[in-house]
Amino acid sequence: MAKSKKYPYHPGVYQMMDDLRVGKIGRREFLRTATLLGVAAPVAYAMAGCEKKSETPSASRGGGTKKGGTLRVSMRCQEMTDPATFDWTEKSNVARQVLEYLTITGPDNITRPYLCERWEASDDLKTWTLQLRQGVKWNNGDEFNADDVVFNFTRWLDPKTGSSNQGLFSSMVTESGGKKKMTAGAVEKVDNNTVRLHLNRPELAVPENLYNYPAAIVHRRFEEEGGDLSKNPVGTGPFELKEYVVGQKAVLAKRDPKDYWGEEVYLDGIHNIDHGDEASAGLAALASGQVDLVYEASVEQLDVVEKIPGAQLYETVTAQTGVARMQMDKKPFTDPRVRTAVRICQDHRRLLELAYRGRGAPAEDHHVSEVHPEYAKMDVPKQDYERAKQLLNEAGYPNGIDLKIDCKKDPSWEVAVAQVLSEMCKPAGIRIKINVMPNTQYWEIWDKTPFGFTAWTHRPLGVMVLNLGYRSGVPWNESHHNNPEFDKLLDQASATLDVAERRKTMAKLQKMLQDDAVIAQPLWRSIFTASSDKVRDFKLHPTNYHQLNKVWLG
Repeated sequence: MAKSKKYPYHPGVYQMMDDLRVGKIGRREFLRTATLLGVAAPVAYAMAGCEKKSETPSASRGGGTKKGGTLRVSMRCQEMTDPATFDWTEKSNVARQVLEYLTITGPDNITRPYLCERWEASDDLKTWTLQLRQGVKWNNGDEFNADDVVFNFTRWLDPKTGSSNQGLFSSMVTESGGKKKMTAGAVEKVDNNTVRLHLNRPELAVPENLYNYPAAIVHRRFEEEGGDLSKNPVGTGPFELKEYVVGQKAVLAKRDPKDYWGEEVYLDGIHNIDHGDEASAGLAALASGQVDLVYEASVEQLDVVEKIPGAQLYETVTAQTGVARMQMDKKPFTDPRVRTAVRICQDHRRLLELAYRGRGAPAEDHHVSEVHPEYAKMDVPKQDYERAKQLLNEAGYPNGIDLKIDCKKDPSWEVAVAQVLSEMCKPAGIRIKINVMPNTQYWEIWDKTPFGFTAWTHRPLGVMVLNLGYRSGVPWNESHHNNPEFDKLLDQASATLDVAERRKTMAKLQKMLQDDAVIAQPLWRSIFTASSDKVRDFKLHPTNYHQLNKVWLG
């Protein structure tokens, strides 16, 4: 179906409308996919017969709001040099008040335009045209334009940068001489306000990938001017960074509203205060009135939050998780029988109860969640000690095996999971020694240790996680998973518009990753945070992104 005045959207949108009418897909799948294909969120909601939603995910359109005041947040203030290499959400939560993204994905997991005013995909999903928002100014007075976007894509896809975005945008990468680099002509500047992406293969998730936290748009002279955001905080966002001290504080102040392209923000400023890795310190600061919001409350602290006068507790179901991952090219994990033996010692439901108070859902050892629209339903794997013993015996370990797992000290649920996993493995003869490390030391070796427990944040699509963590050769492939058939199927899933067909491919991917057994994944976890009741219109994002433009203080 060709585009016309009567049919202005991608042909896949009309097919999905038919599928929605006959019940082949649900509203959630329709909304998620139609918006990725460039349908504005209110239009997509209307097409689906839903109540129209605000274009601004966290906006409060009602009366009673007031401007002014400074939001004080207890959150770690880590080194914040290059957004393209960010590996912590907290870094991005400071940066995202100064920098902005081409798109924005709200707490409802719907992706909307941001610096990119609209986009259009070709029928075959291999060409994406990004129409950039005009009238946007950097806080140094320069006009935002296509040169900025081309510069960012080029940096992300340069292996020298070391950005995890290379995994998300692997459809724009070519391997040559054992090295992966941006395909020639992959990014085209059409004019000052238009950029066109030319992909090697079809890809549906491009708009969603553009809100991955290392995809913040920096100024085209970022490298020329030092390549350090904390020292030269040039951005298009509504706040300016006034002071930044690693391990202490990040002070942000509202830009002059007449210089900012978007709606005026309510807060005058945001002060992020670092209380260290110990979560109880942030809650103590909330209880004493030193801060208004904490970055995260642990599951063990829920009872404490309930006892703080005037505290508000937030909870959201997410695709946040943790994986006990084994590097398949390091002994003894080169033998899939050893990896499988570890994996099938888990009682996922019991582990969730013991380590996380049951607040979440049992996982299935393939890193795709029921909250992901393309998830294919599978049974939770069963604990099987007899098979685990048999596999170990076949692998040459008739008397069991001694292993060591590295994990970080905080948050405490990660240690709890490692401890329960260790206990569950004992009956099979798998003796796991737990090496609890200071957080900073763990992150130095997280992708090098043969056996480690790593927390992964929420992503709105399952294919995003698989592209980031399990595609062969990508920067964040900590298990060194290498399966060309898996990569080929992942390409297919990423390119399939039909939700039912995509799920069939995802079912194969999920089973393949489960069988490859590079991870023992016990749980999906709810996340929590707390604030003073003075904080209004704050929504807990499933990735814990701080979207604060319409937050206000009562």
